[in-house]
Amino acid sequence: MALNLVLFEPEIPNNTGNIGRLSLASGCHLHLVKPFGFELSDKRVKRAGLDYWQYLSLTIYESIEDFYVQHQDKNLVYFSSHGEKTHWEIPFEEGMFLIFGKESVGLPKDIIQKNEDKVYKIPLYSEHIRSLNVSNAVAIVVYEGLRQLHL
Repeated sequence: MALNLVLFEPEIPNNTGNIGRLSLASGCHLHLVKPFGFELSDKRVKRAGLDYWQYLSLTIYESIEDFYVQHQDKNLVYFSSHGEKTHWEIPFEEGMFLIFGKESVGLPKDIIQKNEDKVYKIPLYSEHIRSLNVSNAVAIVVYEGLRQLHL
């Protein structure tokens, strides 16, 4: 696997479906951290992922604590509109975990504060928006990572 994509408590089924499709297309592994704002069986997840969902490399965690127990020693980076460094500054490595927050509020403040040196943002060039759609943000970061890794 090139990269690991982590969605923390995703809320919108279409975004998760789109990111699942992106994961498969880019050779990434998708990690979903509960609770979800929908059921994975929701037809909107399947519709966004089309008929590819069955081929997805996917792991589901009951909580963020469950995720950390299994991956605390891994190379983790976080994304927030409050990050100081841009996604272009990430020293991408094969197998790195890219962690994205829920659509409504992003990542919890305590996670951002504990990992300040590993929090990145995608630059926004308008003061009229707060953030990008999470599926767009994941796509931007994944393909920058693949470009840097020459995959």
